[in-house]
Amino acid sequence: MKRIPAVGVVLDSARESLVSSSGGLLLAQTVRVSGLADALSAALAPWRGRRAVHDPGKVICDLATAVALGGDCLADLGVVRAQPGLFGQVASAPTVSRLIAALAGDVDASLAAIRTAHAAARDAAWAARRPLPGRAGSRGGGQVIVDIDSTLVTAHSDKELAGPTYKRGFGFAPMCAFVDHGEHGTGETLALALRPGPASPQNVADHIDALDLALAQLPEHERAQVLVRADSGACSKKFLGHVTDKGLEYSIGYAAHPTVKAAVEAIPVQAWRAALDGDGDPREGAQVAELTAWMPTPVRSTRPGPQEWPDGMRVIARRERPHPGAQLRLTDIDGWRITCFATNTKGSGWTLPVLEVRHRQRARAEDRIRCLKDTGMANLPFADYDRNQIWLAIVALASDLLTWTQTLAWPDQPPSQPQVRRWEPKRIRLRILSVAGRIIATGRRQLLRLPRDWPWNPLIDTGWATLNTT
Repeated sequence: MKRIPAVGVVLDSARESLVSSSGGLLLAQTVRVSGLADALSAALAPWRGRRAVHDPGKVICDLATAVALGGDCLADLGVVRAQPGLFGQVASAPTVSRLIAALAGDVDASLAAIRTAHAAARDAAWAARRPLPGRAGSRGGGQVIVDIDSTLVTAHSDKELAGPTYKRGFGFAPMCAFVDHGEHGTGETLALALRPGPASPQNVADHIDALDLALAQLPEHERAQVLVRADSGACSKKFLGHVTDKGLEYSIGYAAHPTVKAAVEAIPVQAWRAALDGDGDPREGAQVAELTAWMPTPVRSTRPGPQEWPDGMRVIARRERPHPGAQLRLTDIDGWRITCFATNTKGSGWTLPVLEVRHRQRARAEDRIRCLKDTGMANLPFADYDRNQIWLAIVALASDLLTWTQTLAWPDQPPSQPQVRRWEPKRIRLRILSVAGRIIATGRRQLLRLPRDWPWNPLIDTGWATLNTT
């Protein structure tokens, strides 16, 4: 058996002036293009003391940068603090802690201020380069898809308002809203609201609040063609009525109630159409059909609130044979797995298979949630609930800072090159942001030199050049 050879390099106790996260220069340039630091500075001006040295907006922006680089607590700001050549002067740990405490002392006002700055920076980033396919205001191609979903964050200690979750864990249940960039990109975080652990994934008020926060984050001229997508937890008469009253489209999961079973048994066999996969090809063993005309007339409820589903609602079902080894469910009918969704989308080109594929792509929200948990959300670092709300606002900023960098720096990568816009945070940190470098002073300029053989140098060069011309 061969032994692994000893490392041929000896650690030298001498130190050089190196920068460990040179790729963070791209994040700093994205902050400049989006105007994020200036927007935060203006919004958080009421929280700046008369003798304060560090601007609160700059502090929050530095925290977002640290989280984007992989940090998950306030102490990780030390990574940014140690590199003033890239990020400027950074506040000390006590100063940062005092600011978070001050913001948490008036959490509603401070969250509103941070979200206002976040929306202003998004306006600037989208004005520089719209991340969605198509053109704003164009029919069909300009559609903005907003995904709403809740998730669970485990708490490993007794934190304020942490509690048992519906999946028998212990922690919190944030409600999230994202804008989907489609198959050629990732997505952005529009809303990230902390909720106590026992909060229900079907809470109507929380879904309405998440949608309203998400719409406020979008540029105003982008709100006319919004499609709201969610799972069956959001399927309620009140929420769909709220979406309809705003003039928006929706594609919401619809539970397979007994009325659905009755409709499935009533529709003729020829009503089923072949389903499609994500590439537009027929999906073997899967079919779709519209159930609207065969749904039984509901019995009117005596409870207060909306008594009817909104006008124009369609119920579409998909049936598919479960994969080998899958256990059958009570809602499976004659060996078919039935899933449904409700939508109000009509018009030329929106066939049943196309609508079903569009709804199934809601699963991208799960990818966005996973990325958020890799960008600071998996660890809520404070015992205090209000401080953790501020932390989630910083996580949302960090997530979008990464996404804006991808959108602005690498807008049109040819197929022969890596599709950086589709990279998740872990990959972009490893390949782009974590590269080491050396700052060289020459004349009146400072130059950042990267390693000679770093495989992704061409991507960094391209991204830097693109950001400097944006």
